[in-house]
Amino acid sequence: MSVETQPAIGHEEALAPAPRNMLLRRALAHKGLLIGGIVVGALLLVAIFAPLLAPHDPYAQSLAKRLLPPAWEAGGTWEHVLGTDQVGRDYLSRLIYGTQVSLIIGFGAATVGLLIGVTLGICAGYFGGWVDTVVSFALTAQLALPGLLLAMALVFIIGPSVWVVIGIIGVLHWTYYLVVTRSATQRLKSQDFVAAANAMGASRWQVLRSEILPNLSSQIIVIFTFELGIAILAESSLSFLGVGIQPPIPSWGLMIAEGKQALFYRPSLVLFPGLMLFLLVIGANLLGDGLRDVTSPQGRN
Repeated sequence: MSVETQPAIGHEEALAPAPRNMLLRRALAHKGLLIGGIVVGALLLVAIFAPLLAPHDPYAQSLAKRLLPPAWEAGGTWEHVLGTDQVGRDYLSRLIYGTQVSLIIGFGAATVGLLIGVTLGICAGYFGGWVDTVVSFALTAQLALPGLLLAMALVFIIGPSVWVVIGIIGVLHWTYYLVVTRSATQRLKSQDFVAAANAMGASRWQVLRSEILPNLSSQIIVIFTFELGIAILAESSLSFLGVGIQPPIPSWGLMIAEGKQALFYRPSLVLFPGLMLFLLVIGANLLGDGLRDVTSPQGRN
């Protein structure tokens, strides 16, 4: 009998990594996921190594060099490859440091929304009853509020800063996390492994932490990538309207707002930060869309 059982055990161990290998193969074959990952990864590296990549101090002003065109246009210079802004600051350096600002706010706000939405969603889906009623009321109230106007009002009242913008955007963008995790938790709590954990004497919080939450990780990661793009757009909108990041901090939305005054004779002042914003948001959405396709049950079959 021992001779017959040993190969069976070894065969099961050999098959265990198969789903992970299949997931990796699907990820490598998904063009959108690869493009989004490359774009977001490249911009993340730019943000990390901004002090090494920026050719000039992004805050240094020189009125003698104000509104220089890009190097390939007449009057441009390779000392300032993308030209300068209205007060003579190097535009390439400000774009590079603007990547830091956008990613810090994007990741920070998406994380704040994750903590709020996932916590409420799991509690509502698992406990049900009055907890679900209260959370559903909070969700309905949140969806009824005009998000951008409320964010503008809160930033104006509290005062604009990077951390205030992160907190306000995060507090206003948790509904997607809640809706997905609530419905997923309602399905998971009726599964056999949850019943087994309850039968073994695990507390409710132990079940939530050890059984429910790990099985929600793929959905949470997908939502996080989508919320990353939404948070970056929200910050750029607030900065463009003058109630987000304040000068002289380089923010792409603020740079677009400052550049619109010279749009007709220096369109590059709006084009370059708009292009960077487009690339980052599209990259984040392609990454999230690819992760959703790769991790969905239909994708695994």
